Amino acid sequence: MRSVWFLAAAVLSPLIACDNANAGNGIVKIGVLNDQSGVFADSTGTGSTDAARMAAEAFGGKVAGMPIEIIAADHQNRADVGAAIARKWFDLDGVDAIADLGNSAVALAVNEIAREKNKTILVSAGGTTTLTGSACSPNTVQWTYDTWSQSSAIGTALVKAGNRKWFFLTADYTFGYNLRDETSKVVLANGGEIVDSVRHPINSSDFSSFLLQAQASKANVIALANGGNDTANAIKQAQEFGIQKGGQIVVGLSTMITDIKALGLNAAQDLYVTETFYWDRTPETRAWSKRWSERNGGRYPTMMQAGVYGATLHYLKAVAAVGSTADGRKVVDKMKEMPTDDPLFGKGTILLNGRKIHDVYVFQVKSPEASKYPWDYYKLVSTSPGKQAFLTLEQSGCNLGH
Repeated sequence: MRSVWFLAAAVLSPLIACDNANAGNGIVKIGVLNDQSGVFADSTGTGSTDAARMAAEAFGGKVAGMPIEIIAADHQNRADVGAAIARKWFDLDGVDAIADLGNSAVALAVNEIAREKNKTILVSAGGTTTLTGSACSPNTVQWTYDTWSQSSAIGTALVKAGNRKWFFLTADYTFGYNLRDETSKVVLANGGEIVDSVRHPINSSDFSSFLLQAQASKANVIALANGGNDTANAIKQAQEFGIQKGGQIVVGLSTMITDIKALGLNAAQDLYVTETFYWDRTPETRAWSKRWSERNGGRYPTMMQAGVYGATLHYLKAVAAVGSTADGRKVVDKMKEMPTDDPLFGKGTILLNGRKIHDVYVFQVKSPEASKYPWDYYKLVSTSPGKQAFLTLEQSGCNLGH
């Protein structure tokens, strides 16, 4: 197994080729570390690597006079594998920053290593609020979303619409617990109640017993506190059981557009989702997504893949301003100092704890009849301004003393 994950750390199609002897010597080297073969491969995977390459290309392949190189590896959704790759990248391969980091357990492990090595991590897919809370680091930026932003917007909107009783189907690991717990806080704060919660192993294929329990609970909302193929399988089986036809609402707390594509609109229609990016929202998001799609066989990007682009672009702007990648903390400080502005997330800011702030959207999945062209999946339900959608610095519990 050790040989497998060391092999996984090999360079995959670098933007600018160079050997390890030159890595870190006058080169800005960014590693995309994510799930490239498992449950989250569609929502992150090689599509995130392409997004990072596109950010490098937006700089013409160079920043501060240094060529930019993008490499990638598969962490296999294992914190030990991810940590080993990160240490090798930082110690031997001259990597300056690691991006993406889907799977919160992996992100938390790499978060500590980056702080120890004074490198930078750009978390696009890891959603735990611990990254900007008790485990906050001066070397970390959490860009796209977190479990609080996923929970706050949709929980508030649905409870205020009269959907008070909630049942949670929760993935049995850190990310799932965070989604369940953060959403529960929002539901309770708005006058709702939690009927029950059940846990399932990651990468499950059969949700029938859990869904029957949720159906019998008479909850107004069945909230899926999971992600990737787990979410897709649960939604498909909920449709087979006729749960939504019975008047219960199914909510995907971390549902990606790739999940909707895999399911088809017949199965996913009327599902509520929270996203910070949707390819068809503005002329700018459409133009970028079309370019990304041309590299990815006609698929369209998830918010996590878009987040890799936004975070990498802003990182490169900070490197240009600092003139070096040698001090990871200094680069992150510059990222926080500079207002953010990119075509996918618009204008925003980064808090002292590393939390990127931008708007969050609640969408409902369209019916097949309402969809007019490929990947036309969402209709907007509500928009939560960034300052309301994310925890404040004071609420986060971060104790960074600088």
